[in-house]
Amino acid sequence: MSSSFILSCCCLLFFSLHTTGGFMEFVLTQCDFNSTDLKDIEYILSYNYNKVEYARFSSSVGKFVGYTEYGMKQADYWNNDPAVLSAMRAEKERYCLNNVEIDWNSALTKSAKPYVRLHSTAPSGGKHAAVLVCSVFDFYPKLIRVHWTRDGREVTSDVTSTEELADGDWYYQIHSHLEYTPRSGEKISCVVEHASLSKPLVTDWDPSMPESERNKIAIGASGLILGLILSLAGFIYYKSKTRGRILVPTS
Repeated sequence: MSSSFILSCCCLLFFSLHTTGGFMEFVLTQCDFNSTDLKDIEYILSYNYNKVEYARFSSSVGKFVGYTEYGMKQADYWNNDPAVLSAMRAEKERYCLNNVEIDWNSALTKSAKPYVRLHSTAPSGGKHAAVLVCSVFDFYPKLIRVHWTRDGREVTSDVTSTEELADGDWYYQIHSHLEYTPRSGEKISCVVEHASLSKPLVTDWDPSMPESERNKIAIGASGLILGLILSLAGFIYYKSKTRGRILVPTS
């Protein structure tokens, strides 16, 4: 399974001019890439004043571009200086290439295996009596394929899926819904394909008992075991207290 990434390696340089209005100018250096090949890297240097970008150099354009009246004047000035343009055009290889290779090797070649939770939910109308939800969590990289099989055949209808949702910590999650009408003896599975897996991860649905009933049994069994443990502890405590005592019968 192939995958691609577009990430940024950024360096912020802040130049602050403290006045009554609190003005701020900053320069953002950025490397956009989807591989470590130099041709797949774009170097961007942007100039910003009070959150407004007024000029930018991009290696894909090869010169400065202004976005405000002041920015256009600055861009024209820089573009007429061969030394400045030559230095900017060299930054793609000098600055970006090494940083991209470091990021790629330290982070982007790594992967995290997903875990799957398969459960049923009440249908919200429609033509089918049941809905299964396959929730896939904590996987990286983003690219993933989630699909359903029914008795060994891939299901292509009555399936809806979310986009890959970022958790904010480099991990992702995705949820796929299957609307269906149950049949006796059938086998329904959620199949996950991801770069971190050597083979597809198959999770079978067990319709023998509703999830709520399984939870009740699990809770009841836990309570029974806990009760037995407490009873045994009480019996041992009682025996230890009565050991060595002489019981005198009373009339």
